Amino acid sequence: MNSGTQYDCIIVGGGHNGLVAAAYLAKSGKSVCVLERRHVLGGCATTEELWPGYRISTAAYVISLFRPEIMADLKLKQYGLRVLPRNPSSFTPLLDGRSLLMGPDQEATCREIARFSQRDADAYPRYETLLKNIAQCLEPLFEQTAPDPLPLPKARRKISVGKRVRDTKKLWELYQSISDLGEDLPEAINLLTGAARPFLSRWFEAEVLRATLATDAIIGAFASPSYPGTGSVLLHHVMGEAGGERGIWGYVQGGMGGLADALEKACLGLGVEIRREAEVSQIFCEKGRVQGVALADKRVLTAPVVASNLDAHVTFERLVAAHELPDDFRRSVARIDYSSAAAKINIALGELPDFTAAPGTAVSPHHRGTIHIAPTLDYIERAFDDAKYGWPSTEPVLEITLPSAVDSTVAPPGKHVMSMFVQYAPYELDRQHWDDIKEDFADRCIDLLARYAPNLPGAIEHRQVLSPLDLERTFGLTGGNIMHGAMPLDQLFWMRPVPGWADHRTPVRGLYLCGAASHPGGGVMGSCGRNAAREILRDD
Repeated sequence: MNSGTQYDCIIVGGGHNGLVAAAYLAKSGKSVCVLERRHVLGGCATTEELWPGYRISTAAYVISLFRPEIMADLKLKQYGLRVLPRNPSSFTPLLDGRSLLMGPDQEATCREIARFSQRDADAYPRYETLLKNIAQCLEPLFEQTAPDPLPLPKARRKISVGKRVRDTKKLWELYQSISDLGEDLPEAINLLTGAARPFLSRWFEAEVLRATLATDAIIGAFASPSYPGTGSVLLHHVMGEAGGERGIWGYVQGGMGGLADALEKACLGLGVEIRREAEVSQIFCEKGRVQGVALADKRVLTAPVVASNLDAHVTFERLVAAHELPDDFRRSVARIDYSSAAAKINIALGELPDFTAAPGTAVSPHHRGTIHIAPTLDYIERAFDDAKYGWPSTEPVLEITLPSAVDSTVAPPGKHVMSMFVQYAPYELDRQHWDDIKEDFADRCIDLLARYAPNLPGAIEHRQVLSPLDLERTFGLTGGNIMHGAMPLDQLFWMRPVPGWADHRTPVRGLYLCGAASHPGGGVMGSCGRNAAREILRDD
């Protein structure tokens, strides 16, 4: 391999985790180069001006999970990051003219719930307390590399005594933390291992409340709330604090790309070199050791450390030569589940939706939060039933945000932007192709929302439809999976990305994973990047 420019570390992929890893490595004195395939940074957390004056969060659209410690360490607020909390945070309209409005004001939320069930209003504070207690218990897992506790054959991987000691300590700390749950432990186990539907049904009786809460259990998952593992997805979505309070999601001012902008400034201030439109075509290895990367334009960059912010399929089945990886590792990677059923529709509006349940096109509280079109748990189940057999939902679940109702910088005066996250839109279709049907499917979603807000079709000025196939093509998401791999329990913690390799390392020395394919998984957190940087520096 002819050597070109040399660095201490190369980061493949300029998503938020890759930029976080780069910044921490540069803070420790490493020469770092970030290579981004697209013209914009941030991966899925980007802002693009799709139409003049409209700044669109093309993929990811709200923030909460991003770690406050990373914000402080990298001085992201000083570099312009602004998170705008949403209050209220959730609005679920019903066709009968009623609606449920929820937010960080617990008393106001309970008054709303009481309109449907006083029993549920009495139970809701206890439910929130339970989830907060479990989140606080598990949160330390986000802050450190996952241990590798499984007794796998030594031939699969040789683990040092030092790592075994560290892993044992982590497991003991987790055990102690879990013991603090006390009488909540059985509920916690049920939530973490079970399905969201029976869990929510035990707590609440009002269908609108159950369905509203259940949407957090299915986002990005190819599953209905009845599937085991959706309870842990529900918990995952209430663990963040970037929105101002635990579980409250906010908007990044200027769109989600504002996070990438701040991270880019932090990286540049630390001396990181960032190259856009620099697609990596191969990760070079020799005798079990990474050597560097080749770009699509044939340039070669060398480094003793390469950290991939891409998913495991792209990293190990496309960029690394098969003979460089052990057969058992390759088989494990090939088994990773990328099932996905999400589509994204970005829309420019001449006016806000005028909901029958909350009339008016002036900015009102219900426009600020996430709007849920999913009135009952059975509605969600039926939407998933279609997807099981390779058909987009006849009546899909819609999660809608209107960031311009909170952030005036993302649309021209008097105009608005709308983000519509849609489930279920299966990546694999039966006798159809997404390029042929995606516009018709978008029409179906618009017509569905128009039942609740009749003015919507006439308010649309522009729209962009991203099918699961488009998400794969544009953002490099295998199967259109926004989490870099599904997140049931068998693909989390010490089993992410595969058992035996949960500490960001790989069978190739010097090659690491730093993105959502590694622990703790998907979502705009930054933890994957920071934890990977820590392990890279440990090996230095």
